[in-house]
Amino acid sequence: MAKMEQETGSNTLNIIGTGTLIKGEILCDGDIRIDGGLNGNLTTKGKVVVGTSGNVNGEINCKNSDISGKVDGKIKVSELLSLKATAKI
Repeated sequence: MAKMEQETGSNTLNIIGTGTLIKGEILCDGDIRIDGGLNGNLTTKGKVVVGTSGNVNGEINCKNSDISGKVDGKIKVSELLSLKATAKI
């Protein structure tokens, strides 16, 4: 009989969709994509993607980041930061 394990950590994907606004601090181990809004700080051990409609008002701490939207705050990335032509920092 095979044993199935639930995977956690960096394989987790969190999505804040368009039209959603979160106020507060977000702490997570996995990747996160923001197409809506975040008013607060974001800390993750994974990758942060801010889509073209995404808006972050706060500090971002992460391993990798791909920014296409608007970020009003500091971005601290330990490995790779990718800024697209539509990014507003």
